[in-house]
Amino acid sequence: MMTKESEHYNFLKGLLIGGIMGAVAGLLLAPKSGKELREELKRKGSETWDETKHLYSDTWGKVKAILDDAMERAEELKKEAQRQLSEAKQKAKEILKEAEEKKAESAPKAE
Repeated sequence: MMTKESEHYNFLKGLLIGGIMGAVAGLLLAPKSGKELREELKRKGSETWDETKHLYSDTWGKVKAILDDAMERAEELKKEAQRQLSEAKQKAKEILKEAEEKKAESAPKAE
């Protein structure tokens, strides 16, 4: 099962690859001289690389924030589960103690 984050990652990856392929196709099909074409490819490649680094940085920042939030929530859930378990143990001890006291009270009456 794909997570929402992996679907977004795959979409962004496809968008980036499609954009690069479209830019290269446009440049290769444009009527320019070899030198102009090389300069244009170099410029577009540099722009694409800068955009890719920026996109990666933004995406990684968002992923890190999501992971940090998930870890924080998991820790909160763990603490809450431990608290509830402790309360349940205490309640069970109280019930057992009451049951033992009732048993002890009823034992002398039976004799």
